[in-house]
Amino acid sequence: MTEVLKLVISTALYCKDNSILTLLQETRRNKKVLLLYMIPALLYCLYNNLAFVNLARFDPTTYYVLLQLRVVLTGIIFQVIFRKKLSSTQWFSLLILTVGCMVKHFDARVLGTEFHADIFLLLILVQTTCSCLAGVYNEYLLKRQGADIDIFIQNVFMYIDSIFCNVVAIILLSAFTSGASDTLANVELGTFLQPKVILIMLNNSLVGIITSFFLKTLNSILKTFASAVELVFTAMLCWILFSIPISANTIVSIAMVSFAVILYSRNPVQNAEPRKTAESGELLV
Repeated sequence: MTEVLKLVISTALYCKDNSILTLLQETRRNKKVLLLYMIPALLYCLYNNLAFVNLARFDPTTYYVLLQLRVVLTGIIFQVIFRKKLSSTQWFSLLILTVGCMVKHFDARVLGTEFHADIFLLLILVQTTCSCLAGVYNEYLLKRQGADIDIFIQNVFMYIDSIFCNVVAIILLSAFTSGASDTLANVELGTFLQPKVILIMLNNSLVGIITSFFLKTLNSILKTFASAVELVFTAMLCWILFSIPISANTIVSIAMVSFAVILYSRNPVQNAEPRKTAESGELLV
């Protein structure tokens, strides 16, 4: 339902200045890009559904600590897809960011518990990899394959493919999971009309659309930093609004994340590579 809402919002924003006929014509003209968006759509679908599986298996602390590996994975995948080698300073800032995020969710009591390497650890790794691959590949489509396509049309492509992937996932779930078909059949429309559910859907829809603008104008490396800075604001707002105390590991985490952001800001990844025009040989950025 969140993906449907994203599709409706993106379509409405595009049709504010264009006709629905133009949207259909652009979709027909860019069928290849529409198909290419099936890759990040499938990856995001896997990521979102694995989140439920992994949260049901791991305690929140372990889950969020392991999930922070996506910071380093994003750097590796970014290098491969965009063929840009990150500098030692950029890698150092990413490593500090990773450790800083882990410290935020670290709980000493977890060290005293027995920790088994099982299939669920593999699923966490799959989930993390899906998140990184989807984000970087989505950036690649926005800047390379679909560079000349309106961003709202690209969002429409993304959400059409995402809806398709989720429908297939639901069908497979109904076919292979006992009782899933009965559960899905009993879901009422009123479930989606609850105020809290609508707020979650609206919030996630806006986050998804804003992320596409972020990836279009900036890059996935900065996106990981933005997600980390979220820790700082969340901790401060929880303290101000709900009087939730800021723990020592949160303070250490905020300090490390802040240092990583400052370090990276001195040597950021360039969003565009210089290129020469065919006619004059003039350098463009």
